[in-house]
Amino acid sequence: MTIERICCVGAGYVGGPTCTVIASKCPNVRVCVVDTNADRIAKWNSDELPIYEPGLDDIVRKCRGNNLFFSINIKEEIEKADIIFISVNTPTKTFGFGKGKAADLQNLEHVARLIANYSNKSKIVVEKSTVPVRAAESINRILTANTRPGIRFDVLSNPEFLAEGTAIEDLLNPDRILIGGEETPEGQRAIKLLCSIYSNWIPKEKIITTNTWSSELSKLAANAFLAQRVSSINAISAICEATGADVSEVAHSVGSDTRIGAKCLKAGVGFGGSCFQKDVLNLVYLSECLNLPEVADYWLQIIEMNNFQKRRFALRIIECLFNTVTAKKIAVLGFAFKKNTGDTRESPAILVCKYLLEEGAKLCIYDPKVPKQQIYTDLRSADRLDDERLIEVVDSPYKATEGAHAMVFCTEWDEFLKLDFKRMYDQMLKPAFVFDGRKIVNVEELQSIGFHVETIGRRTSKPFKTRINRYISHD
Repeated sequence: MTIERICCVGAGYVGGPTCTVIASKCPNVRVCVVDTNADRIAKWNSDELPIYEPGLDDIVRKCRGNNLFFSINIKEEIEKADIIFISVNTPTKTFGFGKGKAADLQNLEHVARLIANYSNKSKIVVEKSTVPVRAAESINRILTANTRPGIRFDVLSNPEFLAEGTAIEDLLNPDRILIGGEETPEGQRAIKLLCSIYSNWIPKEKIITTNTWSSELSKLAANAFLAQRVSSINAISAICEATGADVSEVAHSVGSDTRIGAKCLKAGVGFGGSCFQKDVLNLVYLSECLNLPEVADYWLQIIEMNNFQKRRFALRIIECLFNTVTAKKIAVLGFAFKKNTGDTRESPAILVCKYLLEEGAKLCIYDPKVPKQQIYTDLRSADRLDDERLIEVVDSPYKATEGAHAMVFCTEWDEFLKLDFKRMYDQMLKPAFVFDGRKIVNVEELQSIGFHVETIGRRTSKPFKTRINRYISHD
């Protein structure tokens, strides 16, 4: 079997960039990304892609129409494909057993049934979506139960380890490619065929092959470990603010230990995105199902710490603004969950804005890549947008700070490093406050202008007595 055609079902943050890079590195393979969302496919075929990712536009323009295609013709592409990637959304369940923790696999099951119905020859089916352990087994059962005579399906696990904002670089130069499959001659043959695609640009030593379960669990474990580091340094940041230590100095000291390393030790307002929380909760649910409550509680604490960090940051804003933000204008700079992406899923900004709106604040929000309607949708879903007059979305950080009591940094966009802070100070109400949730501002420089600056993990002013009492008990 030679690989001539690849089909990817799901034109989102994983499927689109992944298949774009595969097409660019495998010019002799026809790659088609399909989706039921016609508007999304139309954007992939336009000059304005549905997602923002540095470097993605250039590769799409180079390959699109040559060996890279985007289509809504799911049936035809499944029929002709040799390899089918499943890259559909698997959100956390919002109802029934496992609500709030387990993954909702409706989309995954639906695609598996489409593959079974439309296939007229043997295929390799690759789960690329974030899935719970043993999801490949479920896919295999659906395919096997609906297989026509003479057709064989080999199901592989090939989890993505992409970070939004650096996805193209992660695809071009990954730390590793992980492929899991059955430990049978047929399963190993399927693994080798998928390896042959990646080996066009990835060194052999970076392609790791395992059994299916190990591959699926490795994805959850990797994101859980990363989330654990973020929550750990954020927990330390609370102590730093209460004692006078500087979390950047603590992180540098801790990260210099080669057993620990420096990555993911930058304190902030909390992690977001589609993977960390979902995967940790998936691990919690798996542990509960395996009757390992202590393990479940351990991993759940990472999520609790992340939510605490967001609440704590919002409380700090309210306390510093004389314990009330009612009717005060607050400029929120950044709404995406991280820089270099327009993705707002689980963005810390949503929860911070929610708490401020609950206190009656008027928010003026700016983000260079998040559409205005997306911001309204996210805040409406947080059940805190009863009055849209409390929110204004603008196209300039300077407009956001006009007449504002404070500016709040929720995303670490590079453009925020080059702002004219003197101009912003002059047009804000005094005292003018800056709340840095991403540790991106030069505290001393802003203080010299006249700002009152509060930043994560550092005590930049004498703390309120009520705040100290919250963290330190006095005998």
